[in-house]
Amino acid sequence: MASSAQVELWQAEKVATQVAVTEAPNGIHYAMWGETRVSDADLERLVGAVPATLSAALERRAYYFVPLAIADTDDTMVAPGYTVDLGDRAICHRNAVFGSTEAVFLSTRLVEDRFGLAFEFFINVAHNFVEAAGVPESFSTLAWQQAEAQVRGETSQDAWETRRHAQDSRNNQKSIDERSRSAYFESAFSDSLAIYMLSLAVDFDYHDLRERDYPLLAASALAERLRHVASLFPANQGYEFQVLYRRKG
Repeated sequence: MASSAQVELWQAEKVATQVAVTEAPNGIHYAMWGETRVSDADLERLVGAVPATLSAALERRAYYFVPLAIADTDDTMVAPGYTVDLGDRAICHRNAVFGSTEAVFLSTRLVEDRFGLAFEFFINVAHNFVEAAGVPESFSTLAWQQAEAQVRGETSQDAWETRRHAQDSRNNQKSIDERSRSAYFESAFSDSLAIYMLSLAVDFDYHDLRERDYPLLAASALAERLRHVASLFPANQGYEFQVLYRRKG
């Protein structure tokens, strides 16, 4: 294995000038550079899972799949290959701006499987969409109805904490902290949109998303959110949305 001294780091902007950006049929712009260990077919399938109805809000975004995006410099740096030392310095994604293009560099070599890379990509797409277009009011209504009904758990640590803070503020002050509630809607929608896209691209068990620091949202409540998201952003041709419940016995 090459040492980090043998792997020359590139500035992200230099990478962007060296690689051609592809526009997928759904309107998403992406490129691959370096020893990513991701096949062209797998990447096309992954990118193609993003519903075309999201693309207008992402027209200035470009997603670069690279081996490692390095976090410990002022500039965004990219490694063309993997070493243990560089892996320790890398992060899952790094943002950069080139003129009117907002680039997201995704580290393919920090995740162990297709599931991990897919979820990292989709959660970035979801957050980018929310930044540009906001949260659909109908989803906010649904999520808050579930929260008020004390549905168990949430979809991420951020959603869990902001939901709890918004509800606690009402109990303590008799008024809701609207900033926390708004942040909750953004987190819950970003999570649901990402999980929806993940379900289009990869077969996975919902409990694969479990983390230790908060209880996972009840499966029936998540299914309700996902069906709502699917109605807002239908799957592209060649992709299918299903919620399957595993029966005991």
